[in-house]
Amino acid sequence: MSAPLADSLAAAPAVRAARDSLDALDGVWVVGGAVRDAALGRAVVDVDLAVAVEASDAARDLARGVGGTAFSLSEEFGTWRVLGPSWHIDVTALRGESIEHDLALRDFTINSVAVPLADPAAAPVDPRGGLADLDARILRATSPSSFADDPLRVLRAARLASAMGLELDGETVELARAMAERAAEPAGERQLGELRLLITGDDPIRGLELMDELGATGAVLPELEALRGVEQNPNHHLDVHSHTIEVLRQLLEVESDLERFAGERAPEVAELLDEPLADELTRGGALRFGAVVHDFGKPATRGVHGDYITFIGHDREGAAIVGGLCERLKTSRRLARQLQDLTFHHLRLGFLVRERPLSRRREYEYLRDTDPVAADVTLLTVADRLAARGQGPIAGPEMVQAHLDLAREMLAAALDWRRDGPPRSPIPGDELAAELGIEPGPELGRIIGELEAAVYTGDVSSREEAVTFARGLV
Repeated sequence: MSAPLADSLAAAPAVRAARDSLDALDGVWVVGGAVRDAALGRAVVDVDLAVAVEASDAARDLARGVGGTAFSLSEEFGTWRVLGPSWHIDVTALRGESIEHDLALRDFTINSVAVPLADPAAAPVDPRGGLADLDARILRATSPSSFADDPLRVLRAARLASAMGLELDGETVELARAMAERAAEPAGERQLGELRLLITGDDPIRGLELMDELGATGAVLPELEALRGVEQNPNHHLDVHSHTIEVLRQLLEVESDLERFAGERAPEVAELLDEPLADELTRGGALRFGAVVHDFGKPATRGVHGDYITFIGHDREGAAIVGGLCERLKTSRRLARQLQDLTFHHLRLGFLVRERPLSRRREYEYLRDTDPVAADVTLLTVADRLAARGQGPIAGPEMVQAHLDLAREMLAAALDWRRDGPPRSPIPGDELAAELGIEPGPELGRIIGELEAAVYTGDVSSREEAVTFARGLV
């Protein structure tokens, strides 16, 4: 084995923990991504092990050794996961009678390399030439049945090639295309896992392009495929599908230069985007996902009025479509709500540009209506506006700059709202009802809502002012 591969594996905390806990076991192999990443000189964090015993027994032994937690990750594949301090180890029983047989059943040659856990410096077991393919930057299916054995590997091919800068072997492309229609057969959460890694990877644009090349988009994301060829109005220079990809491209630019779009609040925006959200996605990862799905409602709402194309209501329609997608992918409710909110609210800021400078009341309404995604969706509108470079009235340089200026202002306001919380009435609702001589109900709710707006605008700051203000509303 090359020194960098051996050194990288030996230094990995997860590998060290596994060696300390499973040293007495024979037939334990480090396989898959850990070996691949070590060969590339990348840091090895999470590790896959193939063991010649029951996976559950090895996982429990490992968990006891590191003081971690072991649980069944996949009954279908017999995989157990052990959680450590800052890593996880997935343990699977060896398939077949030997490690060579096990490797022959894996997805790609670069993942079909094994190293004995007991001696990371030993020569790798590499029956399919995975290390040579890695040196040549080629992604090659391990066998002609790779995609038939697990159609999800069509998605994985796009994900790995885009994330690692690999070229797909020609035969592998043909094998993947032949199975692309089955790519949506695996469980929704497995599809979500691959899409998550693709969209949050180093080159999600190429990942989506490879999904197209392999014929998987129509099967896995038919909502995205449906955007292809949907013509737009003069404010746009691209059809809806190409515009969607351009929005993602612009969002990546925004991520890379937050100071340009958020000014001195850029560090806070970066912290927000790094915040864990759900389904192993950060808010930033969910925002990339939101860029992909935000216009899903356009095909169903396209209309032509004279010679002008409209998509009236595509925000609401899109939120419903995204809800269906999330149900199909078995996302958490938290992620589904985030993506639906981003879709539903992505037009709001654009409607306010002509009202600049915004009154405090209008600012409050925007933050109230878009909470808790106000900052996230504001960034999405920036990417959306930058992606529309047509000849229409809202695509001109002055309108684009006005949108960017307003977005910077609203980002700051959204961060303040996030830090301080929404405004609250200075008087509890029951006490206010007694002061006004009214019963709790919709009218009291309306008055409290007006009071909260008045607190935000600075018109009310004390209990006495709140009562006086409320009496004027009765």
